[in-house]
Amino acid sequence: MNHSFDYIYGQKDADLYTIQTSAEGPSGSLPLTSEMLLNSPSGDLFGLSQNVGMGWKPSELNGKQFLILSTQGGIRGENGEPIALGYHTGHWEVGLLMKSAALEIKERGGVPFAGFVSDPCDGRSQGTTGMFDSFPYRNDAAIVYRRLIRSLPTRKGVIGVATCDKGLPATTIALAAMHDLPTIIVPGGVTLPPKNGEDAGKIQTIGARYANQEITLEEAAELGCRTCATPGGGCQFLGTAATAQVVAEALGMSLPHTALAPSGQKIWAEMGSQSARAIMNMEKNQIRTKDIVTDDAIHNAMVLHAAFGGSTNLLLHIPAIAHAAKCRIPTVDDWSMINKEVPRIVSVLPNGPEYHTTVRAFLAGGVPEAMLHLRKLGVLKENVLTVTGEKLSDVLDWWETSERRAAVQKRLQEEDGVSPDDVIMSPKKAQSRGLTSTVTFPTGNLAPEGSVIKSTSIDPSVVGEDGVFRHTGSVKVFTTEKDAIYAIKSGMIEKGDIMAVIGRGPSGTGMEETYQLTSALKHLSYGKHISLITDARFSGVSTGACFGHIGPEALAGGPIGKLRDDDVVELIVDRKTLTGSMNFVGEGQTRFNPEEGARILADRTPHPDLKPDPDLPDDTRLWAALQSVSGGTWKGSVYDVDRIIETLEAGKKALDEKEKSVSNT
Repeated sequence: MNHSFDYIYGQKDADLYTIQTSAEGPSGSLPLTSEMLLNSPSGDLFGLSQNVGMGWKPSELNGKQFLILSTQGGIRGENGEPIALGYHTGHWEVGLLMKSAALEIKERGGVPFAGFVSDPCDGRSQGTTGMFDSFPYRNDAAIVYRRLIRSLPTRKGVIGVATCDKGLPATTIALAAMHDLPTIIVPGGVTLPPKNGEDAGKIQTIGARYANQEITLEEAAELGCRTCATPGGGCQFLGTAATAQVVAEALGMSLPHTALAPSGQKIWAEMGSQSARAIMNMEKNQIRTKDIVTDDAIHNAMVLHAAFGGSTNLLLHIPAIAHAAKCRIPTVDDWSMINKEVPRIVSVLPNGPEYHTTVRAFLAGGVPEAMLHLRKLGVLKENVLTVTGEKLSDVLDWWETSERRAAVQKRLQEEDGVSPDDVIMSPKKAQSRGLTSTVTFPTGNLAPEGSVIKSTSIDPSVVGEDGVFRHTGSVKVFTTEKDAIYAIKSGMIEKGDIMAVIGRGPSGTGMEETYQLTSALKHLSYGKHISLITDARFSGVSTGACFGHIGPEALAGGPIGKLRDDDVVELIVDRKTLTGSMNFVGEGQTRFNPEEGARILADRTPHPDLKPDPDLPDDTRLWAALQSVSGGTWKGSVYDVDRIIETLEAGKKALDEKEKSVSNT
């Protein structure tokens, strides 16, 4: 007897083989009409058969159909216990929001449908080859979402439910592309911090801190166990997940005061039914996505990104949303202008100065509260329409005197002893507390096409009294993140060093996120005296003197790919004027000006170890090529179909001519 089969198939059960070969089927009859049989597509008719086959009552089939799509992951028991884990807390509870929305649609005579496109966790894939799929996944998920929406031709509107770094941007991009449909986004909220412990950003540095003998093994184990204090929602800091929620609401695609709600709680669960009522109201009043996601809405999203001090990853996602919506794609100049006009007024993790968690930002009033302050500055486009069916100006009028605003702010004061005005401040108060504008875009002979730094999060102690950060130092060059983190853990990186991590852009790694490095530098005692420059990107929770998105990337011939150990680099960031530079200015003890540095770099060959990561999957190589011909990272790493086809046709023509030339010779 083969014991493997006994183990796999288990004990014999006679009832196992009592198998039906036919069934009665649902009772009743479909609500068909002569006109439907004569004129409806066969797919519409067969869809009714599928609906009753799944248990829907035939008498309730005539309601309007609404599609609910989410990033749900894992398998939860009825009591909430895990049967199979999800990739992260951000998609663990969103099924509850879907259920809330579906029940509301059904109760109001509609017919809800549900589908799922789950998403990865950037925290889980940090420092692994899983990061090579992270950013490219966004485009893939958006494509699948759009295919699912089109594959239900009878839907009257779409609700998207998502929380985290890639799933929510993908959902927003997909829904923004549904120009003639009503769509709405339900942000999945945030998890709570532990009463005693560390947030989900800091906890990702326990390896580096332990290696540098700054915490014990026991401390690492205990802190790591407590950090995700509740089972659902995005991380407790204003990283990419939380920023994407803020942006969805700022676009008018989410209901007011839904971003950053505490997952699993009643005020969070209610968002599902509220959003269901909103989408049905949109359908009734013929409000479509293209009426909401406009150039002015994109402007407002950028304004709120600046006011909150959001993740630099949204510089990749907001242009992609604009592209999907057929709006004007914002340029670096647009970002720079808005960040010069709009002050940062929100004090949260990871920017500070007080490290309030995202749930506190929600209780302080969230997006509409920040908008009340911004309204006084005249930087918002208040004429835009929102998914409430009302203009933003009316939303803000409502919020200012709403019971909801008073209740959540009172709760923040009673529960945490925190004043809402210390979390979301007036511009005058923010200035007095030392909050600076969000991002700067340094250029120079190492970044001819630009780079980005969240300048507001540079440690103030290394910034001059004039508001300018200056660092000139020797470079240590790494062509893999693995080597770079090893150097940090083994003590090879010293105070005053500049780390250059090259070849990690789209062509090398799919533009991996290097939070493993930036978090280590933030939470090591000497890390604020070290700068990092790279053609990769950063996590939304990254802080410090970290310069990313350097263009051109090293593998596209960018000058950063020609750096060598002991080269001297000069970094300057003016946090007041939001200007900066990044220049190669020396070799060893020799110094020269940026112009001479550019000539030396032009004559150099690329770093000898520069190459795409050997583990880079073909799926990501394809993504890198497609987004490159579509405008690259500064245009959102989108797929510009017309441009891709044009490039392919030109390539085919060139190959044909080459083959003809060879055959003629």
